[in-house]
Amino acid sequence: MKTKTTWRFAMAVTVAAAGLFAACNKSNSAGSSTTSGTTPTQIETQTDDETQVSNEIDASADDVNNALNTQSAVSGNTSTSYSSGIQTTGGPSGGSLDIDYTICDGTVTMDTANGLRQVIITYNGNNCWGNRIRTGVVVISIPVGVRWRDTGAVVTVDFQNLKITRVRDGKTITFNGTYIYTNVTGGLLVDLATRDSITHTITADSVSIEFADSATRVWSVSKQRVFTYNDGVVITTTGTHSDGTNTDVSVWGTNRYGNSFETLITQPKVIAQSCDYRLTSGQTETIRPAVTTTVTYGLDSNGDPTSCPGTGTYYYKVVWVINGKTYTWIAPY
Repeated sequence: MKTKTTWRFAMAVTVAAAGLFAACNKSNSAGSSTTSGTTPTQIETQTDDETQVSNEIDASADDVNNALNTQSAVSGNTSTSYSSGIQTTGGPSGGSLDIDYTICDGTVTMDTANGLRQVIITYNGNNCWGNRIRTGVVVISIPVGVRWRDTGAVVTVDFQNLKITRVRDGKTITFNGTYIYTNVTGGLLVDLATRDSITHTITADSVSIEFADSATRVWSVSKQRVFTYNDGVVITTTGTHSDGTNTDVSVWGTNRYGNSFETLITQPKVIAQSCDYRLTSGQTETIRPAVTTTVTYGLDSNGDPTSCPGTGTYYYKVVWVINGKTYTWIAPY
C-alpha cells in the first residue's frame, strides 16, 4: 500500500519543563572555580549550548536545501515550485513522498544582479513552529554554471545576524560567518523516490556564535548528512573532521566560559520524518582538557530510550565524571 508523508524540515514544538535532574553524588562545588567550565551548572549550560547550536545548524541546512530546490535557475530541476511543492512516487518502499518546501518564518528571493547568483532567505520573526523565533538573513551564493543537483556542487552560505530565540525559556543564540555546503553525491530531494541516498556535507572554519550572556565565541563545523527513505525521509548525521586521533569530530572551538572543546558524534544522530522530523537517536562525546561529557539523545524524561513522541518532548542525558564522582543531567530539546 502506498503511504503519503509530508516533508517539513523543522524542529517540532518542545513543551518541556525545565526539568533538570541530578544524579549520583552531585554537588554544586564539584571541584573547580566558576571560571573553569567544570562546575555542574557550567557543564549543563555548555551541553545545552551545543545541543541548541547543532539543532539550529541542521534546521538552517534544511532551509538552505529547500531554498535551493525551489529555484530552478540554480537547482537544475525545472519542475519544482516554491508555492506548491511536489509529490513523487516509487521509493525504496514503494510509497509516495510529498515534499513541502515552505519556510514558514522566512521569505526566499533570487538575486542575479552584477553577475552574482544568490538565493536569499530573510527570516521575519514569526513563531510559526511554536518553539522558536528567528530573525536575520542567510545568503546562498552559487557560482555561475553550478547546479545544486550536480555531483560535487558547492555553494557558499553566509549567516548574517541569524538570531534564534527559544520560546520555552527565551534563550538566544546568534550566528555570523560563512559555511560551505557540498552536494557530494548530487541529486535533489525529489530523487529520493528513485535512488538509495543523497549525501551533503557542511563545513565552516571559525564562525561566530553569540550566546545569551553576550559571550561571543569562535567555532568550527564539519558534518556529513545522508538522506535516505524509510517510511519517510531519514537524515543521518556524522562528524567528518580529524584531530589526528579521532575522525568523527563534528564541532570544535571555545565555549562561553573560554575553554576549548571538541565534540565527536560517537553514534550517528538520526532525524526521522515519520517522527515529525525530530532527532530520535544519537550520541556525542565532548572532550575538554578537564572533563569529558557523553550526551545521549532520543530519551524520555527518565533518561530511557523512547519511541516516536510526535509533538511530544524528547530528552537528552549528559554524563560526566570528576574526581571519581559520576554526574548525570537530563533536559529537554
